[in-house]
Amino acid sequence: MQTDPTLAANPDAPRAKPDAPRAKPRRASARFMLTHPLHILSLGFGSGLSPVAPGTAGTLFAWASFVALNPHLTVAEWGALIVVGFIAGCWFTGFTAKKMGIDDPSPVVWDEIVAFWLVLLLVTPATFTGQLWAFIVFRFFDMVKPPPIRYFDRRLKGGFGIMFDDLVAAFFSLLVIALWRTTV
Repeated sequence: MQTDPTLAANPDAPRAKPDAPRAKPRRASARFMLTHPLHILSLGFGSGLSPVAPGTAGTLFAWASFVALNPHLTVAEWGALIVVGFIAGCWFTGFTAKKMGIDDPSPVVWDEIVAFWLVLLLVTPATFTGQLWAFIVFRFFDMVKPPPIRYFDRRLKGGFGIMFDDLVAAFFSLLVIALWRTTV
């Protein structure tokens, strides 16, 4: 007589279904975003809901919000906002990704926002043209993910992984900008 090993340990336990389908990933929408306040932050106050290039839309939101907030915040306050935004972002971007059922959903753009705030903070004062170049360089590193950014994007999981690869993209953006400034 053949016995089921899952029933031998605990006959009252439900049997696992090996062919059980995984939960279907949730699509980001305004309705989903409004189901929890942390989703609003993760989705960049709706900028991540852009049907085309949500990461770029989130970075544009970061730029606009930086320009709007910069006259009211000191460098130390920006630094605190970026540090707190990164640490809290590790938690709430992971929360939203888990609710969506996707490891690193493209509508989650808080990582782009915090990373681009850092870039803008460190290149300021910069003209509009300087900020535009910072935007282009950051988007290049965030989209193309050359090594080692790709390594971190693939290896680090959860909210920390979502946030960290954009921080590395910010670092490389700042490195390119610094090298360009020293040659001009």
